[in-house]
Amino acid sequence: MIKNNVIVSPSILSADFANLEKEICKVEQAGADWIHVDVMDGHFVPNITIGIPVVKSLRKVTQLPLDVHLMIENPEKYVKDFADAGADIITFHYEAVDIENIKSLIDVIKSFGVKAGMSIKPKTHPDKVLPFLNDLDLLLVMTVEPGFGGQKFMEDCAEKIKFLKPCSPENLIIQVDGGINDTTAKICKEYGANSLVAGNYIYKSDDIKKAIELLRA
Repeated sequence: MIKNNVIVSPSILSADFANLEKEICKVEQAGADWIHVDVMDGHFVPNITIGIPVVKSLRKVTQLPLDVHLMIENPEKYVKDFADAGADIITFHYEAVDIENIKSLIDVIKSFGVKAGMSIKPKTHPDKVLPFLNDLDLLLVMTVEPGFGGQKFMEDCAEKIKFLKPCSPENLIIQVDGGINDTTAKICKEYGANSLVAGNYIYKSDDIKKAIELLRA
């Protein structure tokens, strides 16, 4: 059950990659709702992280939904593989897909029984996603430039949520990622976000359970 109607999705980008099973168990036992998996290809963003084999391995060690964020070029080529690997949510970037192909990509993701998400980078105006809000399960607003953890929260990006919330269907999950901590989480929730991704704030905390509770507070 999601507490306080806020979905907390710890990002394993900040976890110890040598002990991912232990790191996932740690946040699962502390009350996390989802596990956020950042997939980067070194082209769409200037970093390379993990891919399909890791998602398949993660699926074996947790029952929590795997929230897979594709920061990659040509995401349509990999949707089936990530779905088969065990992703429960697949989020692609608006900027990585030709606009005329976005609706069909959403439909393809859903055809695998997976929730369809779309993300926007800081420089993308929120009005660009308005035509797709009724088709999406999740909209991810980036409050840092995607590619690396530990960046400073950009409140002007979070303000996009205020614009999008009144235009969104009631069941749309509005997720925010980038510089999220107990202070910035409050800002995002006030604007209308109901899903929070946090990496360093959770994984570098001395008390992970308390950190997750503070994000919901």
